[in-house]
Parts: sequence; C-alpha cells; structure tokens
Amino acid sequence: MGSFPWLTVTGAVPLLGACAIALLPRSLAARARELALGAALVTLALTIAMAVRFDPSTGEQFQLREQHRWIPQFGVSYALGVDGIALVLIALATILTPVCILAAWHDVPAVGRREQNYFALILVLETMMVGVFSATDVFLFYVFFEAMLVPVYFLIGSFGGPQRQYAAVKFLIYSLLGGLVMLVAVIALYVAGPGGPDGFLLSHLVGLRLDPTVEKLMFAGFFFAFAIKAPLFPVHTWLPDAASEAPPPVTVLLVGVLDKVGTFGMIRLCLPLFPGAAKWATPAVIVLALVSIVYGALLAIGQSDIMRLIAYTSISHFGFIVLGIFAMTSTGQSGSTLYMVNHGFSTAALFLVAAMLAGRRGSRRILDFGGWQRVTPLIAGLFLLAGLSSLALPGLSSFVSEFLVLVGTFQRYPVAAVVGTTGIVLAALYILLMYQRMMTGPRPQELARVRDLSAREAWVLGPVFALIVGLGVFPGPVLDVINPAVRHTMTQIGMSDPPPRAGTPAAEGQVK
Repeated sequence: MGSFPWLTVTGAVPLLGACAIALLPRSLAARARELALGAALVTLALTIAMAVRFDPSTGEQFQLREQHRWIPQFGVSYALGVDGIALVLIALATILTPVCILAAWHDVPAVGRREQNYFALILVLETMMVGVFSATDVFLFYVFFEAMLVPVYFLIGSFGGPQRQYAAVKFLIYSLLGGLVMLVAVIALYVAGPGGPDGFLLSHLVGLRLDPTVEKLMFAGFFFAFAIKAPLFPVHTWLPDAASEAPPPVTVLLVGVLDKVGTFGMIRLCLPLFPGAAKWATPAVIVLALVSIVYGALLAIGQSDIMRLIAYTSISHFGFIVLGIFAMTSTGQSGSTLYMVNHGFSTAALFLVAAMLAGRRGSRRILDFGGWQRVTPLIAGLFLLAGLSSLALPGLSSFVSEFLVLVGTFQRYPVAAVVGTTGIVLAALYILLMYQRMMTGPRPQELARVRDLSAREAWVLGPVFALIVGLGVFPGPVLDVINPAVRHTMTQIGMSDPPPRAGTPAAEGQVK
C-alpha cells in the first residue's frame, strides 16, 4: 500500500472546500465561486499526480491502495484503490468539475447563502464521484453510490428550471428504487460470502462460488440499479427531465460523469462477482443495448427542445457502451471504457454550447433559432465540432471508442454489431438536422447585437475541445492505461477473445 493516501486526500479536498464555502460569512459570500474553483483545481492537480504515479505495466489490479477496517462486525472496510478504468473516470470527473464551476459563474444571480450552497453542493458531488470510482469494498461503493443522490437532488430541485421539482423527485424515486434493490443484493452477497472483518472486499468476493439461481438473482439486483443509473432502456425516462431542468453545468456532471457510475458498476461488480450470471444474461442485455441505441436516436430526431435532444442522444450512446461491455471481448470493453471518457467530453461540449445559445436567445426551442452562424460564428463552429464528435467523425474522440466497440462486438456477435451501426446513421441525422435548423438560413435582424464567444466561455470550452481533438488523434496513452485493467477483468470472468474469423487478415496471417 502507498504511504501517502492519494485517493483519500483527492476526495477530501473538494469536501473541505465545500465546508469552507458553507461557513463563509455573508460579507465574503461573493468569494464562494473563487474558492470552489480553487478547490476543484487542487483536486485536478492531485489527480494528475496520481496519474503520473500510476504504472500500467505492474501486475497488480489496484494501485494507490488504502485499507482500514470501518465496521468489522459486518465486514465493512474503508478500502480504496484504482485500476486503469477507475483512474480515467476519476480524471474525467476532476477535469469536468472546474470546467462546470467556471461555466456556472453567473448561474446564481443573487450573491449570498444561495450562491454558497450551489457551489458547495457541486464540490460535495465531486467528492462522491471520486469515492465511488475508487471504492474497492462493495459496501463502501454502495454508500458512495447512494450518497451521490443528495447533492444532485438539491442542485436540480433548488436551482433548476420551471419543472425542477418534478424532475428532481423523479430522479430521486428512480435512483432510490435501484439503490434499494441493490442493497438487497449487497446483503445477500455478504450472507453468501466468506464473512469476517473484510467480508465486503472485492478481492475476497471475486471467484466466490454461488448457487446458480442465487447468483442470477444477485446479478439482477446489481444490474437493475446500474441500468437505472446508466440509463438503459426501459428505465431511462428520468434522464431527459433531469437533464433539461437542471442548470447546464449540473447537467454536464450528471450526464457526463454520474451516469458512468452505472456502466462502471457493470464492469467493476456485475462481471467479476457474477460471471456465470453475466454470461447467462448477455443475450438479453445486448438486446436492451441495441434498443437503447436505436430508440434514443429516433427520439432525439423528434425533439424540439435542444437540451432534451442531447439527453436522448446520451441514451443512444450508453447503449453503445453497454453493448461493448457485454460483448465480452477485450476490444469491446476497452472501447466501452474509452467511450465513457469520450462521451463525457463530447456531451459536455454539446450541453455547454447549447446553454450559451439558449441564454442568448432566451429559448431552448430549436425552431426559435435559425441563421445563428451569422450571428455567433465562433459558437456555431464549436457547436458543429461538438456535434461531429458526438456522431463519431474520424479524427475526433468518439470515433475511436465507437469503432472499438463495434469491432469488439463483431468478434462475437456480428449481427448485433451490424444492428448497432444504424445508430451511427441516425446520429448523423439528429446532429446535422439540429445544426441545419439552428445555424443555417438568413441572419435574424432582431439579434444583430448578440455577442459571440466571451473570454470566460472560451476558458470553459477550450480544455474540453482540446481533449476532444487530442483523444481523437492520439488515444494511445489512455488505452495503454485502460487495457491492462480490461485484461484483468476478462481473466476474472473466465473469458478470452474469440479467434479471428476465416478470411480476415489476422486469420490468414495465422494460417501462414
């Protein structure tokens, strides 16, 4: 174990920042956002330091480990550690948090306690995100998994749009339902497990021999909670409401990072803990993933609200991620993990630019725009670039991950891969039609004085677009971190990649 508690400190910094903001006297309330940004940047610096210390070539599954007995009577430990998958998702969270704080600079017009609460809740949410991705104790994972609901509920319900209360309650009910089902499975896992003071450690539970029926029921409990969080069809309906009513920076964290907890949980818990049940459920999960891909894309095409349209595109993208996970190939799972990261940045760019446009127009209705590339050419260009990344244009980040998912799926389920490619065609439709309706056409004369991209907005969008282009051109370093963790997962579930199909270059090379 490392001598310095990197993960604890990384999670504690935003929490301490939130406490400091909450305790600010009224005379210093205007400093809440600067303090929040500072805490988020320190957290990002700590994440960069962890990434430098991380060694992908080591044989250990988890690095930067910490372990302390928490509730030994029930086998609960405070155990943290990261593999390549967890590390890149923590990096995603800690990069997007300062971006969102800067984007939220003027979200709360009245300086005072309300503004302090807003930025403090964002920092609390960052702590929960770091915790859930680094937990290596199942019960601790569950604690962070449920604790995330609290800041999100208040951020939507207190600072969202006109229907914020409805959206917040719907989000809470769906999430609590999934969490309660998962809690039953967590308790059953402890009863069936080895017990002892470390009975919830992942290292003690992986490889546990379970009755096949019990294993299937436990898998269903965990998967149901993760499918809601992801979200996957048919338990997805909370997302469009939450994404459209939450403040745009909160929406970015919700869709860009929090929803990844669902797909991360599938890789971290569902597959290694219940490999037999996961293989048994794979055909049904693949069908649900394909339905999500097509259904989310079709609904996106028909949306008139720009924020709801982007939310439905995410349902389609999460279908791709789940498809790659349950293809049970190393290429598919590497592609899915990379997709989680790339989707986070692409969707963040779309939501942030859409919010800038909606703020200038005073409306989120697509038909209320038209000709805006003549009004705000810089914002229009960035909007197009974000949309092209979302539809997986070669050279931008999403292309590599979507390609890997489809190749990995084709290796084992060629029909599913072919059906999944329809999502690419539909993505081109909903992105390009949206851009055409909003940006092309004659210049609207009543908006002649609308300003283009401001300096603060450039600082918000600059890092995100740099990563979109950088990961599209050079994804190798991130894949080098992800791939060893994927191979470890494949070993845990007892799966190996299928041999190359006859007629492919790889197969012909093997014959020679």
